[in-house]
Parts: sequence; structure tokens; C-alpha cells
Amino acid sequence: MDLRSELNKVGGFKNLELLAKQVVEGFIAGMHKSPFHGFSAEFAEHKIYNHGESTKHIDWKLYAKTDRLYTKRYDEETNLRCHLIVDNSSSMHYPEWTGVTIDNLNKIAFSALASASLMNILKKQRDAVGLSIFSDKYDFYSPEKGSERHHQMLLTKLSEAVVVKPKTQTTETYKYLHQIADKIHRRSLIFVFTDMFQTSEDDEKLFEALRHLKHNKHEVVLFHVFDKEKELTFNFHNGPKRFIDIETGEFINLYPDNVKVNYEKAVSDYFDNLKLKCGQYRIKYVEADINSGFNNILTTYMIERQKFV
Repeated sequence: MDLRSELNKVGGFKNLELLAKQVVEGFIAGMHKSPFHGFSAEFAEHKIYNHGESTKHIDWKLYAKTDRLYTKRYDEETNLRCHLIVDNSSSMHYPEWTGVTIDNLNKIAFSALASASLMNILKKQRDAVGLSIFSDKYDFYSPEKGSERHHQMLLTKLSEAVVVKPKTQTTETYKYLHQIADKIHRRSLIFVFTDMFQTSEDDEKLFEALRHLKHNKHEVVLFHVFDKEKELTFNFHNGPKRFIDIETGEFINLYPDNVKVNYEKAVSDYFDNLKLKCGQYRIKYVEADINSGFNNILTTYMIERQKFV
């Protein structure tokens, strides 16, 4: 089944679980070309054997087929707790589309499908996953669990986030990150999907909140979600345009070419500062261009999971 045609057929995110499954299956199919060739479509039931572990659960039949050592995984085994944090502020609904399809994902749709794809892998590996969604308020929180009912509830919440656009209001991102950090008590792998745009507070408060997420030895990955073509390189046709701040409603009329050079430098400097600050606070920074697919998201997960456990 083709992901592109399926998403267009269902008219958006009416079957987020199916779309996430297709993203993951496509990723796994290409892993033989990557450093993760040790994983297979069977990785839900097996993990690579590490020297020094007990040989009791080695799957010798699989060894005969693959010439690689794997140990069996069991239903009750949970090695990882993961918490997904999704920014659903007004700016995350850029670009604005009349209908969301695979060809015109906005930032929140990209984040929802990326999150659902991670959940698909976590589910296969019997890991527990939790979810937080915030906009101009703390919209939703659910602790880490591994049940099918819990999985379906999180998919529903992600789908709703794509469809229901919050009112045009500023977002105090740092405030909700602090609240989320206070709720996650057991060591977890935390993925944050946000465009890092806020107007009400300085960047230092935002990074203090991200640092708070690292308490209790959590590992934090910041997926910086943006439209590279528009938000970084400012690639607009040079005609008179009105640019509107989605969160404040303020606007300015101008010709894009008149500000392109200064805009690109200012945004590039801001992005570089984000990377620098994340490095200082030992937060993994990952660019997540909404037009570049999901392989970078899932590859990051694979790397961080191997380091985490």
C-alpha cells in the first residue's frame, strides 16, 4: 500500500494508525541499507544478543536463518518508558491548508504522524508510551502505559490535535514543559515536537524548562519542527504579500525580496543558538523539516533507544 495514495484517499488523518504503520514498514524495509540492519520486521519479538547476557533465551532457529544471535522478547517485558510531547500552539498549524494530505503537511500534522509512527514501534517492542499536548493551555496528559486501549486513546488525541486548531493566542511553552517535567517521575526517553516559536518570554526560560525535563536522568530529544523552504530560507515569490503572526494576529505588508537577506540571517542565527544551547544542556537537537519525510525521526529513535537501554 502506498502511503501517499492512502493518505489522499482517506482525506487526511482519519486513519492515523494505518498511516503510521505504513511509515514504519517503509522505514524498516530500507534499514538493510542503514547501520540498523540488525533489526528486522521481527524485532517486535526479538532483540540483538549482547555478549555477557544469559544464553537461555537465544532463538537458535532464527540464528540458523540469519547467522545472527537474537534473544526472545516476551509480552510482559518492558525495557523503555517513552513520553511524547507535542506543541499544538497556533504557529504549529502553519502552513494553513484547506485539507491536510501527504503533499501538504503542516507542522502539527507532521508531528502527529511522526509521533504515531514512534508509537507504532514502541508498541511492537512492548514499551510504555505517554503523551502530552499543549497549546495556550495544557490540553492533554497521559502517563506511560503499554495497553492497546491506551494506544488507541493516544492516536485519537493526536488526530484531534491536527483537526482542531487552537484560537489565535500566544503560548507560554516554558510553563507547560515545567508542568510536564513534574509529572514524569520514572526515567524515560522524552521526545519533544515543537517549532520553538514563542513571543511572550525570552529563550532562557524556555531552555530552563527543557533542562527541567532532564531531571531524574531522563534523556531528552528536541525535534525542531519547521518548514525549511518558507520559515528558514524565506522562499516566497516576490510580489506584495501580507505576513500574519499566527499567534498574535499582527501583520506586516511587504515584498519578500526586500527582507529576505536579513530574515535568513536572523533565523539562521536563532537556529544556531538553539543547537548551541541544546548542546550545552545535553539535549539532542534534531532538525525536523516537514517536507523531508520521517526517516530522520525514526533513525534518531533507534539510536537513542540503543543508548538508553
